[in-house]
Amino acid sequence: MRIALDAMGGDHAPAPIVAGAIQAVQASADVTVVLVGDRARIEPLLVEGEFPRERLEIFHCSQAVGMEESPVDGLRRKPDNSISRCWQLLAEKKVDAVVGAGNTGAMVAGGLRLRKFLKNVRRPGIATIMPTAKGVCIVLDVGANVHPKPSHLFQYGVMGSVFAKHILQRDNPSIGLMNVGEEEGKGHELAQKTHELFNLSPLKSRFVGNIEGRDIHRGACDVVVTDGFVGNVILKVCEGVFEFIMKLVAKEVIGPLQVERELGQKSLRELIQRYDYSHFGGAPLLGIDGICIICHGSSGDRAIRNAINVAVQYARVRLNELIVQELDTLPTKADDE
Repeated sequence: MRIALDAMGGDHAPAPIVAGAIQAVQASADVTVVLVGDRARIEPLLVEGEFPRERLEIFHCSQAVGMEESPVDGLRRKPDNSISRCWQLLAEKKVDAVVGAGNTGAMVAGGLRLRKFLKNVRRPGIATIMPTAKGVCIVLDVGANVHPKPSHLFQYGVMGSVFAKHILQRDNPSIGLMNVGEEEGKGHELAQKTHELFNLSPLKSRFVGNIEGRDIHRGACDVVVTDGFVGNVILKVCEGVFEFIMKLVAKEVIGPLQVERELGQKSLRELIQRYDYSHFGGAPLLGIDGICIICHGSSGDRAIRNAINVAVQYARVRLNELIVQELDTLPTKADDE
């Protein structure tokens, strides 16, 4: 398994990115990581320590798209950037997956420029795992497609259900459509037409209908379908609320309790680790002919290591082949094409 890793992507690159790659190859004997980026900055980080150096390759490129840059402008003005080179390696079948913690928009745009989509996929979407009262669920899209068509959202439901079945181990994954109310007929035209597509499809028996934002963490369904704009807002709000609540608990609840402070702090640390984004590694861009894992910009070595492990897991279960098989059983034509 060969993974192209954007060594220059992220808030603190390249040190934690390279450290995560080292941990990944130490843990898996069949994984080779291609570190894509500035050789002069990467090589000094590979000097010390015991690890299989032969499974850590460097693909040199001279440029990087900054986190604050316009994705399209950055890719255009910097042709030798690390994100584009990662996608180049994937397109040329020299690697099996791409992992990056850099500019999310540029990561998505790089994939869209290649148009290397899975058969019948009209538009890829970013999926993320969310904790719920009943385990975890998957939400997509969370940022790749802010102007989707009903057929795009329907396919997100299909791809998400395949993911939930084979990665989250849900036997009969349920699908919900994010909306402003549960009643049928609610929402804008996009939501109404998407609702109709699900009701007219073989997925009808597993489609629970419209759900609201508060239903996500209640575990109302295994797969939450929404557009990239709303999905990204949901993701960022949930991250902010979790961070706020954890700090509040630490200050107002654990702080004053002198006797139980040590036990409380230990429990709080375990809770934070359980729901921290780095535990899940990154979010897959589903629908790409290949594997792409998009990591949080502030990812440390643990998150990068887990993201690489996630990419390997997806390849081993042949997730893309399963998505293609499922889409082949469903109608491929739609009025909104």
